[in-house]
Amino acid sequence: MALVVGGGYAEYCPAHESHCLPLPPGLTLVEAAAIPETFLTVWHNVFERGRLEAGETLLVHGGSSGIGTAAIQLAKAFGARVITTAGSAEKCAACRRLGADLAVNYKTEDFVAATKAVTDGKGADVVLDMVGGDYIERNYEAAAVEGRVVQIAFQGSPKATVDFRRLMLKRLTHTGSTLRARSIPDKAAIAGAVEAHVLPLIAAGKVKPLIDSTFPLVEAAAAHARMEASRHIGKIVLAVATI
Repeated sequence: MALVVGGGYAEYCPAHESHCLPLPPGLTLVEAAAIPETFLTVWHNVFERGRLEAGETLLVHGGSSGIGTAAIQLAKAFGARVITTAGSAEKCAACRRLGADLAVNYKTEDFVAATKAVTDGKGADVVLDMVGGDYIERNYEAAAVEGRVVQIAFQGSPKATVDFRRLMLKRLTHTGSTLRARSIPDKAAIAGAVEAHVLPLIAAGKVKPLIDSTFPLVEAAAAHARMEASRHIGKIVLAVATI
């Protein structure tokens, strides 16, 4: 299995040798397809950039997404407490089954108030955000003193009006990254870290990619329609004839 630069919707595609990872025992190729980009993203942003440690609290938005389901499992495996947001009771229940200590339905609840309540007013040590927009200021409110907010996407908006005084008063760090633009050595370093720290957990059955559904490659449009309608919980995988 491998992190590819692009062109992955194909029977064959190139990948740099340093971005390839061994297939853990007992995993299917469908499950393997759900690992590289997702787990490299989570490892780098939550543990390298966010510096999440055992005993700390992670707030992850989009907990039922591919990234969210991986982040919940890894954070719990490394001894952190996890708060997550999701958009329905079904998705919140799925997050709790994966180990989330608290799942907040963002359509009916205030995740800032919920985070403060469950942490006795302290807030989250690390926030993994893929929404942006008005979540940015709310993340600052939900974060603990010396908290780290890590941006990985902007499903809402890349622009926001923010009161940055909270950034100074709480001594927050707001960082972010994207994989595609990184250099070959950068990606190789992240892949190596995932092989060392994450693959043993997957091989031991302590962490596993959550597969929502699979679609034949020729039905890629239907897979995207499911994702864009936000009906999925976990990863959607495209299967080619060889799988």
